[in-house]
Amino acid sequence: MNHKESIARGLLQIGAVFLRPDEPFTWASGIKSPIYCDNRLILTAPAVRALVEQTLAETIRAKYPEAEVLMGTATAGIAHAAIAAHLLGLPMGYVRSGAKDHGRQNQIEGRLDPGQKVVVVEDLISTAGSVLEVVEVLRAAGADVLGIVSLFTYGMQKGIDRLVAADIENTSLTDFDTVIDVAVREGRIAPEDRARLLAFRQNPSDESWIKG
Repeated sequence: MNHKESIARGLLQIGAVFLRPDEPFTWASGIKSPIYCDNRLILTAPAVRALVEQTLAETIRAKYPEAEVLMGTATAGIAHAAIAAHLLGLPMGYVRSGAKDHGRQNQIEGRLDPGQKVVVVEDLISTAGSVLEVVEVLRAAGADVLGIVSLFTYGMQKGIDRLVAADIENTSLTDFDTVIDVAVREGRIAPEDRARLLAFRQNPSDESWIKG
């Protein structure tokens, strides 16, 4: 089993990724979704956490051996960036969603020198809007952003297009397609639900997938 499948299995087991095509969740945007993802639960599941963080560190080491700093996204990416940085012996920091209104009014927390090579650690990518804001803040501060490593990605076309336009690459430990494949194989969802889930991913605003 490759690491994508191992992590997908772990996320399903602890309920960090939950599939419910017949009883859709409602996102904050109002979109009906057959999937709910909460990677914060990884932190409370030591065995899965160890697998995820070790794989995260190994992925960063293999893909970006020249990385000098890890930067987590606030707030869900912070803990993962911290653990991976510890395993790699690297410094880390994080980027706030906005600058503080007090003290030094930092948006970037932790030491970052202009020209330093940075890898951004994100927990989840859907349309990529929030992680690209982090990339923009780091670039504006003079960082050389090598790429993004995320725990999970939906693979939505809007997110893919945005990443290409921003000239930044994302590498995910696991993804929507792998989770679906593992879920079907383990009997968590019916085989015929696979097409419905992929239809949702293709166009989240089109709710025709709900009817099957």
